[in-house]
Amino acid sequence: MDYFDIHPHIISDDETRYPPSPLFGKRSDWSQERPNTVESLIAAMDAAGVAKAAVVHSSTTYGFDNSYVVDGCNLYPDRLVAVGSVDMVADDAPDVIRSWTARGLKGLRVFTGGSTKDFDPAELEDPRAFKAWDLLGELGLPMCIQTGPIGLPQMTMLAKRFANVAIIMDHLGRPDVLDGPPYANADSLFELAALPNIYLKLTPRIFGDVKKGKASAETFFPKLVASFGADRLAWGSNFPTSPGTLAEIKADAEAGLASLSDADRAWVFGGTAAKLYPTLAG
Repeated sequence: MDYFDIHPHIISDDETRYPPSPLFGKRSDWSQERPNTVESLIAAMDAAGVAKAAVVHSSTTYGFDNSYVVDGCNLYPDRLVAVGSVDMVADDAPDVIRSWTARGLKGLRVFTGGSTKDFDPAELEDPRAFKAWDLLGELGLPMCIQTGPIGLPQMTMLAKRFANVAIIMDHLGRPDVLDGPPYANADSLFELAALPNIYLKLTPRIFGDVKKGKASAETFFPKLVASFGADRLAWGSNFPTSPGTLAEIKADAEAGLASLSDADRAWVFGGTAAKLYPTLAG
């Protein structure tokens, strides 16, 4: 089985060439405490048995400057693709997107909050961004969205309005699963299953949450597959943001998904990633 990771990050050790300029004005702690160059990522992937990765730009380090994620991934075109971030509501957003894709960007991400700021989904419903969303459909670029349950109504609107854009929910949208089966507290997540262009990114956060309260991996992940289909679920390590080595993070995900069939796990650990980022399949 091929292992493709759709959520590692890289941070340059050359701040002169790639100066930090974090979104919202505050740099994330992890990017300073656990920096990870592209060379370090490749070494970690080799040690963990991860073949390829879609590397997600660190907005809390570089803001909208995707230079390092693009340059880094271009050094390893047979193994990495770059996922960047732009100001979607800016007047020149379509031109900026075209410019970055010309340099190698294969996907985008909207960061509405997280480690350095509370979630604010207002950007997701701002009409000024719609021309940029139209371009994503034209170019065939998937869009990752970092939000929590507060942003699911806006995500629903975008999925319906831009049905030709694959939308990937970072960290599963951070659902509350602690109530256990039938996971009523996560109803807003499962309601999104009716929208075929919404995909879910399974990261260490959910693998940790299913070990708490009344939740369990054996009851949650089969329900997720039954609702969305394994071909709409993809593994992302969140390395090095999440603690642990890439090999440890991968092993935890494998243990969490042990109750799924081999075919379903093949989708989660590789097939869906190749579907979202076709370059990885090459």
